Amino acid sequence: MLNKIVLMGRLTRDPELKHTQSNTSVTSFTLAVDRSFTRQGEERQTDFIDVVAWRSTAEFVTRYFRKGQLVAVSGRLQTRKWQDNQGNNRTAYEVVADEVFFAESRRDSSGGDSFQPSGPSSYAPPAAQEAPRAETPKPSASAYDDFSDDDELPF
Repeated sequence: MLNKIVLMGRLTRDPELKHTQSNTSVTSFTLAVDRSFTRQGEERQTDFIDVVAWRSTAEFVTRYFRKGQLVAVSGRLQTRKWQDNQGNNRTAYEVVADEVFFAESRRDSSGGDSFQPSGPSSYAPPAAQEAPRAETPKPSASAYDDFSDDDELPF
């Protein structure tokens, strides 16, 4: 099986570093990604894609990236299911970032006062230091039955 996502877009807000109860660093952010095609007579559409980064990748992102910066992310797609306050089943789709890259030089950045380090332009934690990933249960065919109507899609 293959689960690989590569995106390039602009941050919609400054990433904020948080910690879990076990003191694991985490940040989540949204990328505004322009679609590569447009219909005749229409404006280009943008998708807003949620991304989560863990551990040292999260620390790197919150230290060096700011709202409006062009960022490239490599990772995997993950789904989460829950029930809302009204008892409705909900599903969230997000990209778990393995690597995050600067996608523009500092002088091209629209942020003006954003910091661009002179060191490496991306960060991915060494595989030996990463905690093992929990097994994700394989979805059954019925897991996709929730999407019988396009109006129900979360994006």
